[in-house]
Amino acid sequence: MVGLFSRMVVAITVRSPRWFVGWVSRRYVAGSSLEDAVKVMKRLESEGACFTVDVLGEEISSMAETEYFLEEYKAVISAIVENDLDANLSIKPTAFGILLDVKESFKIIESLVRMASEHNLFVRLDMEDFRATDVTIGVLEEMHKRGLSNIGIVLQARLFRTLDDINKITNILGSAADYRICKGIYLESADIAHTERQPIIDATNQCLDSMLDSGAYVGIASHDYPVITHALEALKQRDMGPEGIDPRKNAEIQRDGKGPGYEFQMLLGVRGPLRRKLRKKGHRTRVYIPYGKQWYEYSIRRLKENPTIGTQVAKALLMPWSNRP
Repeated sequence: MVGLFSRMVVAITVRSPRWFVGWVSRRYVAGSSLEDAVKVMKRLESEGACFTVDVLGEEISSMAETEYFLEEYKAVISAIVENDLDANLSIKPTAFGILLDVKESFKIIESLVRMASEHNLFVRLDMEDFRATDVTIGVLEEMHKRGLSNIGIVLQARLFRTLDDINKITNILGSAADYRICKGIYLESADIAHTERQPIIDATNQCLDSMLDSGAYVGIASHDYPVITHALEALKQRDMGPEGIDPRKNAEIQRDGKGPGYEFQMLLGVRGPLRRKLRKKGHRTRVYIPYGKQWYEYSIRRLKENPTIGTQVAKALLMPWSNRP
């Protein structure tokens, strides 16, 4: 019944006028400009949150389009430094032409990661649909080969292959691996991915355990209470927590500006009360800050590809006091 209601809300929203979609999305998108994103981060700083900034937009049709994203991310780096923000970058490889020209895309991404490294900033490779999985992992491995360790990757638990990908990356990078595990926004075919809620939750928890056991840094990116509950228990079992340093013997790298081997990550505007509760208990919490000219396309895609967002939309409309960003 809840799923049906959620899909109905989404169906109505995506067919609504652009202004209404904009009104709904303002909760989940920082705005259309970098200035908007900076304002949101400064507001949330008071809650002890740190951030990862994403310039909206993804798969491009020509390599010339990469110039916009490269210049915008350079501006993001400057804004983070100038405003002394506790933030890093999230980039989509398809926005840098990874499906068009791998060699040139590597070159452009490397220039950005090197610039970020000069300012001690971290870069997260976002994971897109199944077409980009192998090549995105390839970007991660290649950047590390080129001496850039300030880069990590997102893996999507819903894909059947993800546990194998964790093992592969761990064998190559060891504790230098830096993961963000999420269930995955892309609704892939049942031939390659879990499609039901409980199997996705179970897969997310299995991936989380594997990442923690590998000694890697783990960004726990979930709003699902069963995952959060499992994560807290998994951390407790490994004597990990907000106090002190990472106790895992195979966690050889202590990262500046990060938590003791893990952190919790959430989307802007989603489960704010839960995020603040985790922060109050001392856990490092990071908020995903998307902004850019393509806010409308991003909002529609998220609604279509994840209909469960409909319940969050309805709650924001009907009971805004119960779900403060």
